[in-house]
Amino acid sequence: MKIGSHRLISPVYVAPMAGVTDAPFRKIARDFGAGMACTEMISSEALVRRHRESLRLMDLDWDQRPVSVQLMGGDPGVMAEAARMAEAAGADIVDINMGCPVPKVVKTSGGSSLLRDPDRACRVSEAVVRAVSIPVTVKIRLGWDIATRNYLEMATRLEATGIQGLAVHGRTRAQRYDPSADWTAIAQVRAAVGIPVAGSGDLRTADDSVRRMRESGVDAVMLGRGILGNLWLVRQTVVRLTTGEVIPNLSWPEQIALIRRHADLVLDYYGAERGPRLLRKFIAWGLRGFRGAARLRTTVQSVCRPEDVREVLERALTIDPGARLDDDDAFDGPSSCEAA
Repeated sequence: MKIGSHRLISPVYVAPMAGVTDAPFRKIARDFGAGMACTEMISSEALVRRHRESLRLMDLDWDQRPVSVQLMGGDPGVMAEAARMAEAAGADIVDINMGCPVPKVVKTSGGSSLLRDPDRACRVSEAVVRAVSIPVTVKIRLGWDIATRNYLEMATRLEATGIQGLAVHGRTRAQRYDPSADWTAIAQVRAAVGIPVAGSGDLRTADDSVRRMRESGVDAVMLGRGILGNLWLVRQTVVRLTTGEVIPNLSWPEQIALIRRHADLVLDYYGAERGPRLLRKFIAWGLRGFRGAARLRTTVQSVCRPEDVREVLERALTIDPGARLDDDDAFDGPSSCEAA
């Protein structure tokens, strides 16, 4: 499939997730064959004020191409300026977040708050499209709540502003991540527009993606919370969708090796002081679901040095994990836009 002039190597997207989809995470996802990996959501207001952390989020030096930068905001002029900055920084695609349900985003008139105001949403989209020469895409939900599921209006009106791709999460803002995603609605969006559509929601296995693509007719699937602690799902899904081959889950040593590879990249990117603290959540997610892993994860929160990272992973290799459990303990990872 293509987004503008960019031909993607697979119909698998990695959803932008704040505190998760940083440069090391995106590198592994693209190495595993993802056709698109987007940056973490960046506030347009913070970016135009040249906030240091916002500028860092737009660091694309490690990325395979094409790479998308996701922006959030409700002011058309500010979003346009932020989009120009993203293009100047080397973005191949600018994505507009109109789906984030988090209150601190919604109260700024960004994210899913734009679903309540289609006119403002279209002004934002038009301003960004006019501001840059690269393709613009948008991510939406089905609406603000069950009473205002305006996804077809949003999709068709946004397409008319000149965007070249759309991602749809199959829930309203009020639903957050319960109940199940409505893929029938996603299929209706696919039938209503002529631009590529990616579907998102409840994609936990490669078979989930195969079934949903077949049922809905979407051009791509967007993997989000299902890959937290299971980046291998990207590779499994890419291969399943492109060749039909079924790739098995990783063995316990292979899972630890993948966590170690991710850890090495994080330490290289952030350094020995910041890197270990950022790794705590990734290690904990990677160990989730195996017998004895819950006890091991309690030690992860004390990781402060690269030596601590190595010690935890070496200890992990000494346990007998048994079969992966359906639910090692309650787990609620971040949304596609909130911090992990």
